[in-house]
Amino acid sequence: MLRQVLVIEDDDGIAEQINAQLSLMSCKVKHVHDGRVGLVEAVSGSYDLLILDMAPPAIDGLEICRRIRGSERYMPIIMLSSRSTELDHVLGLELGADHYVTKPFSVLELVARTKAIFRLVDRLAIAPSDEPGTIRFKNLKINVQRHEVTIGGKPVDLTAKEFQLLLYFARSPGRVYTRGQLLDQVWGYNHSGYEHTVNSHINRLRAKIEENPYEPEYIQTIWGVGYKFREQEQWDAGLRQAA
Repeated sequence: MLRQVLVIEDDDGIAEQINAQLSLMSCKVKHVHDGRVGLVEAVSGSYDLLILDMAPPAIDGLEICRRIRGSERYMPIIMLSSRSTELDHVLGLELGADHYVTKPFSVLELVARTKAIFRLVDRLAIAPSDEPGTIRFKNLKINVQRHEVTIGGKPVDLTAKEFQLLLYFARSPGRVYTRGQLLDQVWGYNHSGYEHTVNSHINRLRAKIEENPYEPEYIQTIWGVGYKFREQEQWDAGLRQAA
């Protein structure tokens, strides 16, 4: 399958290296130098991946990332930057980047991260054959195909990553996941330095789906281990799945 990749990068040398490697992965790469032009292309086009420099001309990469994450369609983002501090990494990931790669970087590392993203997207896009289109837990309803969530019939506005995280939990109620496992399965990589990213996403998710985020019913903390989605036996109404 031909993947469409947008690269917003003002360094022609880096862009050429990326193009050469991703072309070997059956990717069609479009390169844009200017951040403003790149943002328009990203929100109006249909791309499977955005490789985004932190500081392109015209618009800052973080602002581009923020605006893209404000749109309805989810597009994976790998952010490139010469800034190597933990704060920069965290800021990029918190604004919605799926990966953060520090310059100078190995192109093979970038390729590996790209493959990890595509594997994750494919895994989430194709529900198991025996899973219906809607999953219900108590008053929480998840429409897998439409990427829609409601609580008591009221729509819940989730980011793409929040939806992926919730769906991953809901597919295996009662199973306990460490932060490292969630990073590996939902973000596509495992790095202990980014485990606080899991915490912040779960806190925001709880604020949106829990009646009382400080006493969560759905996503529960297993102290010293990680998190789990409340298992079927704990619900008064039980687990119901709509056809």
